[in-house]
Amino acid sequence: MEETLKNCMFKAEKEIGREKLIIEWGKFAHRARSSTTVRYGDTVVFAAVTSAPGTEGADFAQLYVDYREYYYASGKIPGGFIKREGKPSTKEVLTSRLIDRSIRPLFPKGFPDEVSVVSHVLSADDRYDPAPLAIIASAAALATAGLPITAPIGAIAVGMDQSGNLLLFPTYDEVDEGLLNLVVAGTKESVTMVECGANEVPEDQMVEAIFFAQEHIPLIVEMIEEAIQ
Repeated sequence: MEETLKNCMFKAEKEIGREKLIIEWGKFAHRARSSTTVRYGDTVVFAAVTSAPGTEGADFAQLYVDYREYYYASGKIPGGFIKREGKPSTKEVLTSRLIDRSIRPLFPKGFPDEVSVVSHVLSADDRYDPAPLAIIASAAALATAGLPITAPIGAIAVGMDQSGNLLLFPTYDEVDEGLLNLVVAGTKESVTMVECGANEVPEDQMVEAIFFAQEHIPLIVEMIEEAIQ
């Protein structure tokens, strides 16, 4: 299966929220174990998975995650005297940790190999945050990389407007004007990661938002399972 996935393209798409979520495998990085692009609106995120024999005797999952938002994603180049990208921003570091926390629980205890998951934003539409899409892209690439992960995962971003209505994949404006900015990652049965910022949201509404995300995560997992079959 691994060689087949490397050398062919596969595409899955599904309407989730107000836009169509599109996952494509094998479009780029053919030398990687697996690669994907995820599109929502006009925001596109790429991810690739590679692996190598790890350090013997390590008592932790040797997982390395790198997420970058380059200027070209918004159609710009760095200005000023230095015309090159700088070190990772705080947003990029925090998103790398977000991806890491989502996928690290998937590796079995004692798995010996080093695994690298690299994710870049290819296109930014100034509406949707690429971070949850980067989790999906990384998870989709990992699921088809031939590594012994426990189960594929999906990720959902949830917002809440001033009236308490829950929103799937809210825009930047809806997050700024709303009460909640929640990202949930998980399998069909359980949650692997929760990241949240909120404006004094009651506990019952927070629990409702997490369950709301859990209801939609299986839609993404099913798209990834299509590529595995």
